[in-house]
Amino acid sequence: MILEITPAPFVGTVNAINSKSELHRLLICAALADAPCTLILGNPTDALSNDIKATIDCLIALGANIEITDTEIRVTPIKTVPEHPVLDCKESGSTLRFLMPVATALCDEVTFKGNERLSERPIGSLKNALESHGVTFSSDNVPFTCKGKLQPGKFEVTGDLSSQYVSGLLLALPIIEKSSIKLTTPLLSRGYVELTIKALAEFGVATVSPTSDNFSIMKRGTTYVSPGSLLVEGDWSNAAFFYVANFLGNDITINNLRFNSLQRDKSILDFLSLYTAEIDETDNVLGAKHYEIDLLNTPDLLPALSIAAAFADGTTTFTGAARLRLKESDRLTSVCALINSLGGKAEDTADGIIIYPQPLKGGTVESFGDHRIVMAATIASTRCVEPVIINEARAVDKSYPSFFKDIESLGGQINVI
Repeated sequence: MILEITPAPFVGTVNAINSKSELHRLLICAALADAPCTLILGNPTDALSNDIKATIDCLIALGANIEITDTEIRVTPIKTVPEHPVLDCKESGSTLRFLMPVATALCDEVTFKGNERLSERPIGSLKNALESHGVTFSSDNVPFTCKGKLQPGKFEVTGDLSSQYVSGLLLALPIIEKSSIKLTTPLLSRGYVELTIKALAEFGVATVSPTSDNFSIMKRGTTYVSPGSLLVEGDWSNAAFFYVANFLGNDITINNLRFNSLQRDKSILDFLSLYTAEIDETDNVLGAKHYEIDLLNTPDLLPALSIAAAFADGTTTFTGAARLRLKESDRLTSVCALINSLGGKAEDTADGIIIYPQPLKGGTVESFGDHRIVMAATIASTRCVEPVIINEARAVDKSYPSFFKDIESLGGQINVI
């Protein structure tokens, strides 16, 4: 799908979509619980993203029963696991990495499938950890079949490539008992592991991290206990695009967000405030402003922040984002292409990008099949002087299928071409 967006201001109210990060975790916990659980959607009009649909389909394949309405998701937990389930993770890296440990703890044999860029997403360290505890793999990348049920013990895994390795193992630990996780490298994106620990706690599973590199279940032999119902909070990662739109001069009210959320991407507010803070000109060469933003714990904010940076009053250097080369696209490359295609000036570095202050004009953008590039280009259109054309705009369905409906409700002028 190719969309043309005519520059126009965005005015009105949006409800932040249901948190994809939280919903993945709560769905898995609910499927492993001792009794049914109802997940109440904070945004009842929100269509489920493709990633969440992938997790739901995989849990159903494992034996859960899941009923979806406009306002809630009711999960009846797994009682009997099919003999050889096939889990199609589609393009969802979260689904794959979370369910590799969980499924192998439940099944003697399970097959994982996926498509698009998922086969290129790294799983090596997690695969090695599972192999060292009784699981064999037919291949290094999806599709593969796992044989052998996961055995308890100490799981060693890296923490600097993907926090999802740790989260997946944490979700499996209550099933296999007497196990712990040892990190072999520093844990980045710790906030996402904190979300996992929060989800576990909601289902009565207490975890403890006595040191910065060790995780274990506090009570041996603990099980998932259904809380009956839980409210799913709004998603800060996608709401970030609307906050950037407001930074550009739009007038959007964003509802359904918790300001005490553990989601680290609420840092969008702090990062945007850097651009409006007073800066001592004597600290800058020839009076030129230079902003430095470390995205080590919030790498997904780069596409949204790149648009703010293009309209800022100084050069912005983003660092700590090397892992973005392994996302739905090589996001360091695709974000630079986005900015440059719209008339700005950006260049990538080893672990980030540099964006120079050069207002965007408009033009044709390649989405690279990346949902966040699509959203960033759409927000940029409000300050462009020429239309913005987005190729493969349907990529937004991965995380936010109602995005363009919400944009139109704010006054966005969108045409399919």
